[in-house]
Amino acid sequence: MEAPAAIRDVAHLEALLSDPSDVAIDAMRRCPGDVIVLGAAGKMGPTLARMARRAMDAAGAAHRVIAVSRFSSPALQGTFEADGIETIRCDLLDAAAVARLPDAPNVVYMAGRKFGSTGDEPLTWAMNTHLPSIVCERYQHSAIVAFSTGNVYGLTPHGRGGSREDDRPSPVGEYAMSCLGRERMFEYFSRTRGTRAAILRLNYAVEMRYGVLVDLAQRLARREAIDLTMGYCNVIWQADANAMALAALAHAATPPLVVNIAGREELSVRRVCRELAQRLGVDASLMGDEADDALLSNGTRGWALLGAPRVDATQLLSWTADWVRRGGETLGKPTHFESRAGRF
Repeated sequence: MEAPAAIRDVAHLEALLSDPSDVAIDAMRRCPGDVIVLGAAGKMGPTLARMARRAMDAAGAAHRVIAVSRFSSPALQGTFEADGIETIRCDLLDAAAVARLPDAPNVVYMAGRKFGSTGDEPLTWAMNTHLPSIVCERYQHSAIVAFSTGNVYGLTPHGRGGSREDDRPSPVGEYAMSCLGRERMFEYFSRTRGTRAAILRLNYAVEMRYGVLVDLAQRLARREAIDLTMGYCNVIWQADANAMALAALAHAATPPLVVNIAGREELSVRRVCRELAQRLGVDASLMGDEADDALLSNGTRGWALLGAPRVDATQLLSWTADWVRRGGETLGKPTHFESRAGRF
């Protein structure tokens, strides 16, 4: 699917976000069998599950895609099923319920907790560190692709390409520490049970309803001042992150493959704000100076193994400004990417 000049509406956006890459389609050929998506009702889960269904269809694979979530929204569950995706309601912290989930050779693990972590740290640790052990017990003979975060690295000097997979983790705050704990659980079960896994350190997925660029564009449109202390960031089109996750099923290994999922560009928040403001027809109110470091990831390994991003930052800025200017639907969930103390 070619990148359009603008995204018309939510239906058009959903189609773009679930468009599989050639590498993702090939992974469905190389990894036969059902795909089960755990934590499928989050921000990325619905479009990833739809992409898996479309990739299977394109590969000629007549297997199931199964979306698992608590599904607090019955409407979302119906949308999955209308797209040919089976759904199962399940509290993933209930080990007995997880034990009853169907077998599947391919697992995409998307469950986790970030926002609201400060003030309810025990639940964050349970979701991010205990839950992976439950899943690994149930699916120890499957290939598991597990989402993690670039927050496990901590801040790194800008202009040096970003953190790499072999850099020593340095998580800041309990959310990031619990995410490193999640990774350690997958590593433990991989080493002791032989479970094949791939750990994806994502930094940051964006689409028109959510993400760093939408946060900045909305604040500019409201004439709010933007603090530049966290002066640099990476972003990746959510469809590209979805496609790389599916492609990673073909690379699950023991010990686990660890790979960054990040865009090609190290973006200057100052320059992004000026570009968005110009496209929105407003003045950018910027304050403060950029710190010497930021949360930045180097995506080179991921691009080589899982396919390079198909949408660049210039296109994303154009789409975002147009969407916000027209009053397009958003999720109303700020990313708080500017947090430097690890509190979310």
